[in-house]
Amino acid sequence: MVSITFVHADGTKKQVEAAPGTSVMQAARDNGIDEIIAECGGSMSCATCHCYVDEAWTDRTGERGEIEEDMLDFAEAEVRPTSRLSCQIVVSEALDGLIIHLPEEQG
Repeated sequence: MVSITFVHADGTKKQVEAAPGTSVMQAARDNGIDEIIAECGGSMSCATCHCYVDEAWTDRTGERGEIEEDMLDFAEAEVRPTSRLSCQIVVSEALDGLIIHLPEEQG
């Protein structure tokens, strides 16, 4: 299992475990992270799984693709350089200890 820490907008943290091969979005939904709404279920047709990858982890999570970039235009919260759709981040052993910051609002 891979450890992921979700940091809520108020600074509180929740550490969860996720199986390699799943998405960060699925790990959030499976562990009651309500800020990740994921209306489309991970098909990259909404932006309700928007998150911010901690700067220390951006090299390991990869860059967002063109379609992901387009979908982030629909994010309710501010889009930052570290913004990603959590459905597009695949959990792997290399991401053990990943830190994900959650936006204040999702919509």
